This record gives sequence, structure tokens and C-alpha cells, in this order.
Amino acid sequence: MGSKTVTMNTKSENPEEIAPRKPTATLGIQSDTAFNEAAKRLCGRDLCSIGDLTVEEMASIMELAHAVKTSPEDFRHALDAKQMVMFFEKASLRTRVTFEAAINTLGGNAIFVDQTQSPLGERESLADMARNLERWMSVIVLRTYSHETITEMAACSKVPVVNALSDLEHPCQAIADFLTLEERFGSAEGLHFTYVGDGNNVCHSLMLAAAQLGTHCTVSTPKGFEPKLEIIHKAIEIAETTGGSITLQHDPVKAVTSADAVYTDVCTSMGFEHEATKRAPIFKPYQVNETLMSYAQQDAVFMHCLPAHRNAEVTDAVLDGPQSIVFDQAENRMHAQKAILLMLLGGAKRISSSRGRGTQVRKRPSLI
Repeated sequence: MGSKTVTMNTKSENPEEIAPRKPTATLGIQSDTAFNEAAKRLCGRDLCSIGDLTVEEMASIMELAHAVKTSPEDFRHALDAKQMVMFFEKASLRTRVTFEAAINTLGGNAIFVDQTQSPLGERESLADMARNLERWMSVIVLRTYSHETITEMAACSKVPVVNALSDLEHPCQAIADFLTLEERFGSAEGLHFTYVGDGNNVCHSLMLAAAQLGTHCTVSTPKGFEPKLEIIHKAIEIAETTGGSITLQHDPVKAVTSADAVYTDVCTSMGFEHEATKRAPIFKPYQVNETLMSYAQQDAVFMHCLPAHRNAEVTDAVLDGPQSIVFDQAENRMHAQKAILLMLLGGAKRISSSRGRGTQVRKRPSLI
């Protein structure tokens, strides 16, 4: 399993190839010891970024997510009496409901605090908030504009802090998305995954998750809307240990050609609404429609984190079509977040039905 990574040269139109390295990480099925060691390391930790995880820790979370979905009764009381507080500066449907459902069905309790009218840290310092919350709560879940709000809370708090979306990343979404891909294809290892659109927070977490799982990830954005270099470099670093790859490509047709999965997101994320009019014509060629999807594999799937702006970044025909798995993704937010909470709060355990994860590796010729 060789690794080859291609990135777009930031000073020219020509791709710059990075020499392949022999993968050093172990993917797929883990031993009981490896799973338990990963669970011990994650207990009490924060999840601010997919990049915070080792490949082995990512694999253990994915395995546990499959387990809690397949056998929810085995985890009914895993987090009895655990308290979760959620502070959201941004509107939410899927994130709020799935986090509340997740901890409630694990035996714990959720408290929601609406911060949409008052940014965190404005009324009281984040450090003072953390010192209060850690005395009452088992875990703090934050949905914020600034990623620094999350990292500062994590630095100040003695209990785990989870990033439920920031301007830099959306790690819970990416874990749910790759859980969905593993359900569909058996394994994310070797898959050709293409993201088309804005190089935003969702894109960042998808790149990192793809790298962790040995996926060949292509990102196609308009010029000037590429992912952040720090994320590109981190994803490349991870991919070189797993046999995955990261490719940046401005041409959406080339990016989608032979893809197993095509993913898009809104062209204007929350906090950038003032740019919507300017962005619309720039992103029009990146709309995922039936013509663009026709370049992907016949059995390719379409993905979107939702909410979607219908007939903007994606047409109704694709969003509601037979290739769309967007509502499977939405469902899997709950199961992925159950796994995250179990790992961080010490409720993780391995069950026999979870050990089949990653046994079917998708074999496709490399595109690069």
C-alpha cells in the first residue's frame, strides 16, 4: 500500500508531486489491546480537531461508532449521571438534536445554553467559565465562530471540551460522514473521495479524516478559496503514514472523475453571509448537478453536511436522487457523537459485533 500525495503548487498552475512513503500506521481491524489503549488515551481528552487524534485513536472511534449504532442496548447506561452542557453561538438543528439524543440514550443528561445573542467570553472570561463548568459538568460542547474560543476553553477546563463546529473545523461531522462511507463501501481505505466547493471548516475536517483513514481525497475549489495551508500540510503528513493522498484541483470535472463519493457544502458559511452575492457567480461552475455527477463512478454517492441551499451548490435532482446519502449522514451524527462522548468520558468498550469494521477494502486504480 503505497502513498502518493499531490498538492497544488501555490505559485503556479502545475501540480507538485510529493514522493510516496511507505505507510507506517495500521488500518482496519485492531487488537483488543490496541482498542483499549486508544480508549484509555482518549478518556478525559478534548476533541478540538481531527488532527488531535492518532490514526489508531481515529480507528477506535470509528469502530465504536459502528458498535453503538448496531448494538445501542449495550450502551444504555454507559454514561449514567454524566452531565453535558452545550454553548452554541450559531444556529443548529442536527448538531444540537443529535448531541442531546446521544447523551440521553447513553444515560446522561444535556443542558443547552443559547449564545447566539451573546458571544462566549463577552459576559465572563472563558477561563472563569471553565473553572465553574468543570465543577458541575462532565463535558463541554461548543459551537462557535472562533476556533480560538474552543482551544482556550479546552486549555482552561479540567473536563473534556468538544468542538461542535468552529470557523476552522467540524470534526464531529467528518467522523459521521466517514462512518456513513464505511457503511456503504465496507472501508474508507482506498476510496476516492472528492470535495467540491469552498475550502471551509467542513472541508478541513474531511481532509484530515480522509488522511487518517487511508482515503484518496481530492478537493476542488475556486482560486482563492482553497483550504488553509496548515490543514493541507497536516493532512499530507497524516496521509503519508496511511497510504492515503491529498490532491488540490481547481477543475471540478477532473476532480470528480472516477470518484466514489462526491461531497459539497454551502458556498457561503455562517459568518460570511455578507459575501453571498460576490461568491454566487464564482461558485456556479462548482455546482453538483447531474452532469457533474455523471463523471463519478456509476455507484458513487453524493454527500452534503446540510443544511443545503437547493439549486445553489447542489441541484434538487442530485440532493433527492438515488445517489444521495445525505440523510444517512445526518442520522449518523448521533452515533458518531455517542462514540466521541463514550471515549472522552470513559464509557467505551469493545463488543464482538464491532470488529468487522474495515474488512472490505475498496480496490480501485489510483487516480494520481
